[in-house]
Amino acid sequence: MQDKRMPLVSVIIPNYNYARYLDARIESVLNQTFTDFELILLDDVSTDDSLKVFDQYKDNPHVSCLVVNETNSGSPFKQWMKGILLAQGKYIWIAEADDLAESDFLEKTVGLAERHEDFAFCYAGSLLIDSDGGIMRNRDVNKWGRRARKEAAYFDGRQFAARNLYWKNYVINASGVLFRRQYALNLAESDFIRMRCCGDWLFWFQMALQGGVGMIYRNLNYFRQHTAKVTVASTRSGESIREGLQVVQKMEKELPLLKEYKKRLCRGRFYRRIKRSSLSEECKEELFDELSAVLGGTVADYRLERLNQFLRVLNPFILTPGRDRL
Repeated sequence: MQDKRMPLVSVIIPNYNYARYLDARIESVLNQTFTDFELILLDDVSTDDSLKVFDQYKDNPHVSCLVVNETNSGSPFKQWMKGILLAQGKYIWIAEADDLAESDFLEKTVGLAERHEDFAFCYAGSLLIDSDGGIMRNRDVNKWGRRARKEAAYFDGRQFAARNLYWKNYVINASGVLFRRQYALNLAESDFIRMRCCGDWLFWFQMALQGGVGMIYRNLNYFRQHTAKVTVASTRSGESIREGLQVVQKMEKELPLLKEYKKRLCRGRFYRRIKRSSLSEECKEELFDELSAVLGGTVADYRLERLNQFLRVLNPFILTPGRDRL
């Protein structure tokens, strides 16, 4: 018997209690103009009507499997890896259950991916939407500037890691990304799986170390904002800062050629973030101690970062995250 041909793309929809968004999300995948994909549905023990929605689609020819956990995983990134291990495609799209996409998302991203042999991942622009699906105006989350004059760009992965991801996670939403499955399988034991909020930042960094990174200067993804998101709770607890320190520590080990001035600016940005947070004074002091222990950051780095912010107005060549960004 002839083996069934593998799909070029595996689309993973990991879900936890997003029944109200699931139907629209699944339809936005099934309505893609590019159709050579399988659809993997994952549920992390939802307590709402999510399984009823999934049940409506389980017999769709694109759906290759529906997996419902017996116990909650406690981490969205464990679900990512579960889907990656189930996937059969050359490329993977993690289409988060509460987000949406333009119908040509796969057509555009797969087209870019197929043009580059060393492709690791590419990401498209995002628009923020509220809980009702309305576009949140005046939120330029992409911050492309003049870059958007081009249709797309492609970068050396290590350069992208050093000049973009070191400063912050510019890949703001997994739903806007297509990535190579084989490179992701190399991260099956990565620490990103054990994180709650910065695992994606570490994941994209470790993917970039393996190949090239593409950018599509068009809004093809709709990133939903609501209070139920894990990132909201983790920001309020300080967990996102703790995990961020760990991610940057790993980056500095993998990118030994980073200049000391750049590293001090990064530490100063962490200090500023802690200082200006709404966390309790006790929590702030704990985070300042962690900053010192993990990265060696001190108040002197904060003062340097503040001075750098002042000098950038006077000197158009002084280093800033925006100017360093590819």
